[in-house]
Amino acid sequence: MPQPTDPALRADCGACFGLCCVALTFSVSADFPVAKKAGEPCRHLGTGFGCGIHDDLRPRGYAGCTVYDCFGAGQKISQHTFGGRDWREAPESAGQMFALLPVMRQLQEMLRHLTEATTLPQARPLRADLARELAATERLTLGDADSLLALDVAAHRQGVSVLLARTSELVRAQVPGKRKNRRGADLFGARLKGADLRGTDLRGAYLIAADLRGADLRLADLIGADLRDADLRGADLTGAIFLTQPQLQAAKGDAATRLPGSLVRPAHWQPAH
Repeated sequence: MPQPTDPALRADCGACFGLCCVALTFSVSADFPVAKKAGEPCRHLGTGFGCGIHDDLRPRGYAGCTVYDCFGAGQKISQHTFGGRDWREAPESAGQMFALLPVMRQLQEMLRHLTEATTLPQARPLRADLARELAATERLTLGDADSLLALDVAAHRQGVSVLLARTSELVRAQVPGKRKNRRGADLFGARLKGADLRGTDLRGAYLIAADLRGADLRLADLIGADLRDADLRGADLTGAIFLTQPQLQAAKGDAATRLPGSLVRPAHWQPAH
């Protein structure tokens, strides 16, 4: 059975033509020290499409680069959609290639969540529906550039979201008692140290700079939750669903933070105190 850790669902920069380093806009902020327009190559992009400061991104002020993950969209566009022909070799393809990145990234992110859902024992009643949606989404990613650019991604996402929400309900039902619904909640800077958030629906919640030290987030649904600068030191995210590596990269944590088995502890997190 596929796993959320499948390499096809993670960025493989070595198989990509540096698409995120060109297609995306950079604005001067805590994430980027310089501004860059969409379609303009980053000044640190090498001739072989590698990053010239990869090992020093955070010290050099490019924290945003360490957080971004295309979920495998970059290499799929580079190697499948455009057959391994890069935008420098074929400049006439550059516009389409760069425009495809946000489209393909959304589809790949859906694949990542659907893949996780198929591995959850509690979602067994939905497994056939999940498998069909997974196959349909994969077929879309394998289309040509014109069909992908014409795709109504929002409409497709709506169907996927309904199925993932049903999956979430089945998983979170393991938590006894009434489960909290904080979907889309504005929890910017919220003081949630030690909070019992087991089985909480935190879909799309704004947890920017929230204090979640020691919080119990077991079996919480974190799909789309904004965890930028959230303090997860000592928090328990065991069994949390639809949590992704980019969300962790954007947060703060330490060696005492407990994570789902499919995710890795970010290198910049602190050791336990």
